Amino acid sequence: MNTLKLLSVAGGLLALLAGCVPSLQPLYTEQDLSFDPRLVGEWCKPDSKDTWTFTKNEDDSYRLCYTDTLNRKSDCVVHLAKVKGRLFLDLFPVDSGPSDKNLYQMHLLPVHTFMQVREISPTLRLASLNPVWLQRFLKENPEAIRHETQNGRIILTAQPEELQAFLLQHEANEEAWLNLLNLNPKRSN
Repeated sequence: MNTLKLLSVAGGLLALLAGCVPSLQPLYTEQDLSFDPRLVGEWCKPDSKDTWTFTKNEDDSYRLCYTDTLNRKSDCVVHLAKVKGRLFLDLFPVDSGPSDKNLYQMHLLPVHTFMQVREISPTLRLASLNPVWLQRFLKENPEAIRHETQNGRIILTAQPEELQAFLLQHEANEEAWLNLLNLNPKRSN
């Protein structure tokens, strides 16, 4: 994969996750993992040609192939976590490029991002933690959750149990969440 194509794929993934808050740790523990076959398939926004294609992995995780309107593809391993009855997606990028990395790529840090699953059927409704709200909240409550700030961007460093407690504590706060996606099953023409 040439550098331009790799940057294009990375750009697609960054656009996909731009509103998400990165975390060094996953949201789930082994006992939180769940699988829902309704998630498997191709999903799209009604007003866009972007597609989200979920396939089942052998370990009951999912592979997500996100394709944007320019046909750039980004892949993630996705785990569905059930935390105190609430569903979340944990997305982790998959490097589908060659093993000979350039200096820039060697300095990229793969991180987890999370999405709250508000509904799976008939519409897949997802929300992500609002980075603007989080920045304001942590400015006033810096000890609320372990984190670092790099170039003005918050990176969560807490362990899964702490992440879960924090997300559940703020689950009902509409300011804390961005309603990013309402995806419909893609119908074949």
